[in-house]
Amino acid sequence: MTERSILVSVFTLPAPLTATVAGAAHPTRATFDVVNPATGEIFAAAPDASVADVDAAARVAHDAFPSWRSDPAARRVALHAAADALDAARDEIVPILTAEQGKTLAQSAREVGVAAAYLRYYADMELERQLLRDDADAVVQIVHRPLGPAAIIAPWNFPLIIAVAKIAPALSAGNTVVLKPSPYTPLSSLKVGEVLRGVLPPGVFNVLSGGNEAGAALTAHPLIRKISFTGSTATGKAIAAAAAADLKRTTLELGGNDAAIILDDADPAVVATGIFARAFHNTGQVCVAPKRVYVPEKLRAAVVEAFADLARDARIGDGTDPATQYGPLNNRSQRDRVAELVSDAVSQGATLAAGGSVIEGSGFFYQPTILTDISDGVRIVDEEQFGPALPVIGYRDVEDALARANATHFGLGGSVWGTDPERAATVVERVEAGMTWVNTHSATTFDQPFAGIKWSGIGVENGRWALEGFTEMQVIHQAR
Repeated sequence: MTERSILVSVFTLPAPLTATVAGAAHPTRATFDVVNPATGEIFAAAPDASVADVDAAARVAHDAFPSWRSDPAARRVALHAAADALDAARDEIVPILTAEQGKTLAQSAREVGVAAAYLRYYADMELERQLLRDDADAVVQIVHRPLGPAAIIAPWNFPLIIAVAKIAPALSAGNTVVLKPSPYTPLSSLKVGEVLRGVLPPGVFNVLSGGNEAGAALTAHPLIRKISFTGSTATGKAIAAAAAADLKRTTLELGGNDAAIILDDADPAVVATGIFARAFHNTGQVCVAPKRVYVPEKLRAAVVEAFADLARDARIGDGTDPATQYGPLNNRSQRDRVAELVSDAVSQGATLAAGGSVIEGSGFFYQPTILTDISDGVRIVDEEQFGPALPVIGYRDVEDALARANATHFGLGGSVWGTDPERAATVVERVEAGMTWVNTHSATTFDQPFAGIKWSGIGVENGRWALEGFTEMQVIHQAR
């Protein structure tokens, strides 16, 4: 049975955290509770932004925009200083992130480090003028102009990495920002806002925490010209509808139900190890993790047993315990959703090869779970579980596997695994997803586009494409 670490840490904030507007603390009339997912207990309160607070943040972002957009050299210096400030505050931010999200301290430390690295990466990136024509009649150039105040709405699985992956290109391009983190994980973002006061000019970077009212006010605000959102497909559709009324630009990184296809020449132990590490990273709370595995029937038993061994050996516990590999799910509703999907699958004939139960006691823990004797048409195969439960589905031949893997509204990522990389590469080209891999999954870099197709998103994160996404093209045609 999966072992759960017995250490439970009680974390208390040294002082209440505040919203940041115009480079200073911004008081709100109300607060809301923040729960530690390892204990299930309230451990802090966060400012609950009102419509008026959102309006104040949008207006100061609008007022700061003209000067910020006009000085690329100053932006470069400021973004490097912001990265240095995050690195210097890492020891303050890490325990806050672990307490509100549930991940291990090591993973939280990496998250802060990656956020700082994103700022440095975009600090030095420029969109140069493009010369289209230079002849006796005209000179024609393309330049990229910033859009204006941008709303950044970040999820709870990687609150800082995902937020700063948007904030960094937005600021580098000359936009100003209002960040609204998830109400499940507001504190680390609020702390970043406090750390960067005095580092970035007033109004350039604003942070408000709050619930649906604040989110709706932010996406509908007339001074916001760009919305970059990561989260569920349902919420992404609502944001797209709100943005359409004002023709705001959007980048929407939405849900995924990534398929991993194992070919018949694969080594069961090798592929199980590779897929398990990526499927269960962050307790399965990764948008681009493998969420369903297709395996030839002749290998299914061996692959399932290899997965089950890994699940049974996993150490589950409080993220502050150095022995913990996998923390709790971030919130009770997500833990209950995973439990519901597993229960539904078992009721329809699926077999539990490992796990399958809530871990009793405090916190939102669930056993790493492997399901087999399951097929398409069951919810945990067709929907995004976003948790530590993995269905393993047998297939007849590669055509069958591809047809089933592609029969979904989702199209974020996908992978193919086998000992012949050229054959696997041929197969992976037929996977309908924005990102595909051979013998790995979820592998991303700063300069590699992060983008989904179908219902998995609109627009591109990372690299030059993200920077361009926070700009609009201007053609300058100069007659001779």
